[in-house]
This record gives sequence, structure tokens and C-alpha cells, in this order.
Amino acid sequence: MIANPEAGKDVRRLIAHGATIDNQSKVSIVRRVLVGLGALGLERVLLMPDRQRLGARALQGLASRPEPIPRAEVLDLPVSDEPADSSRAAEAMRRAGAGCLVVLGGDGTVRVVARGAGEVPIVPISTGTNNVLPAAVEGTVAGLAAAAVALGLVPREAAAYRHKRLAVWVDGEPVSDALVDVAVLAGRFIGSRAVWNIDALRQVVVTRASPAAIGISAIAGVVRPLAPQDPRGLALRLAPDAPRRVLAAVGPGLVARLGITEVREVAIGERVDVVSERPLVLAMDGEREIALPGEDTAWLTLHLDGPWIVDAARVMAALAAGGHLTIWEAS
Repeated sequence: MIANPEAGKDVRRLIAHGATIDNQSKVSIVRRVLVGLGALGLERVLLMPDRQRLGARALQGLASRPEPIPRAEVLDLPVSDEPADSSRAAEAMRRAGAGCLVVLGGDGTVRVVARGAGEVPIVPISTGTNNVLPAAVEGTVAGLAAAAVALGLVPREAAAYRHKRLAVWVDGEPVSDALVDVAVLAGRFIGSRAVWNIDALRQVVVTRASPAAIGISAIAGVVRPLAPQDPRGLALRLAPDAPRRVLAAVGPGLVARLGITEVREVAIGERVDVVSERPLVLAMDGEREIALPGEDTAWLTLHLDGPWIVDAARVMAALAAGGHLTIWEAS
């Protein structure tokens, strides 16, 4: 289990109206996940270490409870309070033979976890700002679903779907990736990682899009909805003075009017060149990360080899249909 203590605490709490999920709430979610894991007989769970001690605090609160709880171990890993913590923990868990990863965070957290997860399925629980990919699944249900996958009660291919991925290339080298969207913004400095200066948007490329989502991908969703399993992406070009304008919920309590100049589908493996304007900043899944100050050549490619994302509702339906949630008492 990977619980990001920094998820849901960025600048969008100041410039918009994003809710804050405090660390005590995350501790409570971790406890509920552990109860769900134990209910199906899972025996062992690994927890990511962090300076807020979310995992250790969760275990302390369950010490006197009657429910069966898996034997839990906090990994012995360095802690930096940086995204690399989550990626490092995912890789350590994969190497230790984890059958499933439960992740508390937003799109950005799932993105960095996926780098270390390999083929291990992920159950993402939304506790971030941008929650397009993580589901608002109750922790107890997430624990039951994760245990079912880890124990092989529901096969990975029946429990999860393979998410798409956008690879980011600069001067011919792959430098980053995104699971939901890449936003290209006019500007020179990364500054606060969160994307809040919407007027600076020049280009958006997405793997999925819904007008009911929150964040950059919602812009594409207003124009042309795109399901996570559709084998294509969408690329948009934007300009503040474009005659065609759309309304999109680009943040919690933040609805923007955006000018759209071009919309086109992107095929798997297709190269999408980043606009030639400079300087630019690239944001992956809502977090600014790469500055393009000069003549750098940058492009994106769409791939089908992203992480396995568990659909908790599908897993629970399979468990019920298979009789795994039915207990017959001896007469």
C-alpha cells in the first residue's frame, strides 16, 4: 500500500476551491483498506514509509480491533517527501512479489507509482486534486478488491484494464510520461507544479476525456469524449483569441472559457509535435515538470503499455458471482 501524504495539498487550494484530505483522513482510509484485505484472508501487506507515519499510525489504531488484519511491514526505504518515494516503494513491492498495489493519491501519484509497478495491478483511491484516473472507491471495498486480485480469486485480465500512456520526448530522448494528459503552457518557469494559469495553455494531448472530469482532460471531454479503453488519444490546440470557445471544469470550483483552434485523433504510436512557440512548460497529469526555454525539439507518442488499473466494482461483482462472498454455516 502506497499512501502519499502530500497528495491533495497543492496551490489549487488557494486559487480554486479544492478540498483538502488531511493525513488523519488518509490514516483512516488505510485502516479500512487493511480491514478489507484481512477479510478475504490476505496474510501480508507492505506499507510505504513516510515522515507522517501514515502506515504506522493506521496499524496502531487497529491493534485492539477484533477484525483479522494482515501482517504488515513498513518498508525500510529512504524518505525524501518527493514523488520518487512512491516510485521507489512501488518498485520494492514489485520485487518483493506484491500481487496488487493500493495507492492513495491523485493522477500524479498514480503516474509515479506506475513507473515502479511494472505488471502489478493498481487499485487507485482518489485523495488528490486531479482524480481522473483514481476512483472514489471506499477503502474497505478497495481492500477487498485488492485482496481478490492478489490472491488470484479474480484474474488480472478480468479485474483490470491496461491504461494508455503518453511518452514525452525532448531532443530525441524519452524524458517523462503521463497517464491522463500532457498540457503545453506558454511560460519560462516551472514554479508551483500545479497547473493553474489556464490562459497560458497552448496544446493538450489526452489518453481519456470526459466532460464530467475535473482537470485538463475535461477540456478535451467537452469537445470529444474518449473512454480509457479506446485505442486512440486526442490532441487539441488552444489560443486565447480563438472564436470557438468551450466551458470546462479545469479545477475544483474553477470553470474556464478556452479557445479551441484544432482537435484531432491520435493513433497508437503516432508522434504529436509540441507547438513551436517558446518558451514553454510541459505539465504531465496536472503537474508542471519540463521547461523548454529555447530551440528544444519535443514531441509525444501514445502507447498501450501503461499500468494495469483495477476496476473495484468489476472485481466485487466477480467475487459475488463466484461465491467468494457467501459463507455457509454448518447445520
